[in-house]
Amino acid sequence: MIKRYAHNPILTKADIPYAVETVHNAAVVKHENEYIMLFRSHLRTGRSIIGLARSGDGFHFTADPAPFLAPGKEEFSVEDPRVTRVEGEYLITYSVYSRNGVQIALAKTQDFSHVESVALITEADYRNVVIFPEKFEGLYARLDRPHSEIAPWSIWISYSPDLRFWGESQLIMRPVQYHWDEMKIGPGAPPIKTEQGWLSIYHGVFQTMDGSVYRLGVALHDLQNPAKIIGVGDSWILQPEDPWELTGYVHNVVFTCGAVAEADGTLKIYWGGADTVMCAGEANVCDLVALCLDHARPAK
Repeated sequence: MIKRYAHNPILTKADIPYAVETVHNAAVVKHENEYIMLFRSHLRTGRSIIGLARSGDGFHFTADPAPFLAPGKEEFSVEDPRVTRVEGEYLITYSVYSRNGVQIALAKTQDFSHVESVALITEADYRNVVIFPEKFEGLYARLDRPHSEIAPWSIWISYSPDLRFWGESQLIMRPVQYHWDEMKIGPGAPPIKTEQGWLSIYHGVFQTMDGSVYRLGVALHDLQNPAKIIGVGDSWILQPEDPWELTGYVHNVVFTCGAVAEADGTLKIYWGGADTVMCAGEANVCDLVALCLDHARPAK
């Protein structure tokens, strides 16, 4: 359902003007007719930073001369950013690794030049936090993926009045046994508003005798109550196929943190290939919605 860009990968370590070993798992938004990509890169220390690249067409990116976000004094790595525009400002969530485990940090910006750190908004062990681009009855809403022995690697929703304090949490979507996403799932790109509901792209993992395979799928949430899932597409929309998705730092991975909805009804989707390079493709929003409505599997 996703047509790969003919000239993938669109960004590699060779394109970065400072020393990195990978370029992957990037958030992408459109800001003032410019595509902004916040990408994760491994350094030769093994730790990660977040860089920034810019594009006029969404495919040809040029990296800024220095990293955008780097670990603080007590931190080891910053990873896997997501960006959502809410009420005129961009909210950036990203994973922070420290001696206390992995938590989610929140920062905000209006121009991608000046960044304000807001808070650590989870305890350990959380990943994959994406914020909806609209409030619901005055509350921010987010999807996330805590690790729990009771409901391992499932998708939850939480709400906040101020972006700092989150609650009313509930599990809304689980992996399904004997399915392509049976091992674990997690939110990918921030949800996209459609007439039928909020379209959410997520990653699902399947364990094989040769290791794990990361694929992408879609779910549709109710417009008024995002905790209600209307449907989850039964089949994946993207799996590792190209050489740079099959082999790399982590084999057999396509992993998204960003997608941009265009005025013509298409969706630009960005994914990391094998935790090594950045790739892009396009899909029709109506096709992804139809998969959730007409070919659905249980949400949990």
